[in-house]
Amino acid sequence: MPAIKYRVTLAEDEKTELEALLKKGKSAARKQTRARILLKAAAGCRDEEIVQALGVSVSMVARTRQRCVEEGVEAALKERPRPGQKPKLTDRQAAQAIAIACSDAPDGHDHWTLRLLADKVVELDSAESCSYETIRQLLKKHAQALAAPGVVHSQGRRGVCRGDGGGAGPV
Repeated sequence: MPAIKYRVTLAEDEKTELEALLKKGKSAARKQTRARILLKAAAGCRDEEIVQALGVSVSMVARTRQRCVEEGVEAALKERPRPGQKPKLTDRQAAQAIAIACSDAPDGHDHWTLRLLADKVVELDSAESCSYETIRQLLKKHAQALAAPGVVHSQGRRGVCRGDGGGAGPV
């Protein structure tokens, strides 16, 4: 077996802090798992033993050890930002888009379409650009707010009474 590259050594106050974090139980599960990894690593357990005891991956144990040695205990416990694209719309812009969707449809249209909503958001200078797919995802997240007749949402018109006797939902 290869030697452990990053040896975790914790001061007594750091051990006490990690144990208190685990006893309190109010922190995120990942943070608690990392605390357990650090405590076991400081006790001299090998990576394979930690993996078996905690049910985590070898890479998580290795990364946690490395971050603790290189950056400190606090850095090893914290969640790093994850990659990905930032949201297209801010919370305020999203709220405005939902408000538009809940308003009356423009003249000549029976209801709001995703493309009409996206164009209206850009037209009102809420956002520099906005695709209908962004609007679809937004409305899908907030389907409960949009569960009224004549409002476009991801669930279609099923289960919503349209007032013309054709709906299957409650009145």
